[in-house]
Amino acid sequence: MSEQPTSEPKRSTLVLVAERAGVSIASVSRVLNGQPASAQLAERVRRAVDELGYVPDASARTLKTGRTDQLALAVADLGNPVYVKMMHEVARVAAKNGYRLVLSSTGSEAADQIELLGSLNRGFADGLLLSPLRVTDELVAALRASRIPAVVIGSLPPDVELDSVRADSVAGVGLAVEHLAETGRRRIAFVNGPVDTVPGAARLEGYLRAVERLGLGTNADLQVAASDFTYKAGRKAAARLLGQCTPDAVVCANDLIAVAVLKELAARGLRVPEDVAVVGMDDSEAAELANPALTSVNLGSAKRARTAAKLLIRRLENPGVAPRTVVIEPTLQVRESSVAARVADGAGA
Repeated sequence: MSEQPTSEPKRSTLVLVAERAGVSIASVSRVLNGQPASAQLAERVRRAVDELGYVPDASARTLKTGRTDQLALAVADLGNPVYVKMMHEVARVAAKNGYRLVLSSTGSEAADQIELLGSLNRGFADGLLLSPLRVTDELVAALRASRIPAVVIGSLPPDVELDSVRADSVAGVGLAVEHLAETGRRRIAFVNGPVDTVPGAARLEGYLRAVERLGLGTNADLQVAASDFTYKAGRKAAARLLGQCTPDAVVCANDLIAVAVLKELAARGLRVPEDVAVVGMDDSEAAELANPALTSVNLGSAKRARTAAKLLIRRLENPGVAPRTVVIEPTLQVRESSVAARVADGAGA
């Protein structure tokens, strides 16, 4: 005796939801799309949706409305605590405005970001928040030609009219160098990231301006550049620096590099801050968790992310508005790694 095939349960549809709620299909559609509806109507529709287990067809709605209700955030390295902080801030703004957030770790090459932008333009997101390490002519051209709006978290060439939010890294490094000079340090070294990146170039400019302004000199032995803005690359750069000079303070291009410098100093038997003071940048959780706790320049990563997300929402709601460039000013958070030299000397006596 042959078995009869089991019929699969029918999928709930808008028609069934409308019948269960006792309303029209148009009313169901209006509630599900977030359009104005009375509280009583919305409650009836939502109860019917829950009872039937109805799941709206997102792809069909995207074809109909041209919207995905998704925003994309693309950063170089999702493992970097600064980008994690940015992700949380953007997610809050996105959710508050009815969007989901999708993430992408693109690395530092502009070509990978251009490829991502091409994918998003095929209907995977309504807008993009991009934090590029390298800004090339090709990336700028792709952003200008993009079907979906994009906001850059970072610096753009002055003639590029796109929404952007950036930190003032030049001023930020200046705060670090001035703080160290005020504590009596004179041989202030700098461990940068790659100089061919936007943040690397800006932070080097800030260091050179500050040491010249303070009459400290620009000794080449006091400067090294790591191959990346990571702990591993920072550890190698720190070893190179200490192999060529003996500084009494080190400014680092970010907190991950600064933690690497702390480790390298400890491995060589040098005390922080008694022998060498250390200052990082970004004021991330890594700065507070370091031992000793790390003085760091706060470049406003959370504020930059919130501002950029709001700019993107603004452009989605008003495509014709003029582009805006917002600059977030830095602040200095002083901790144990850079106490005044005279205090450190007294503590060690």
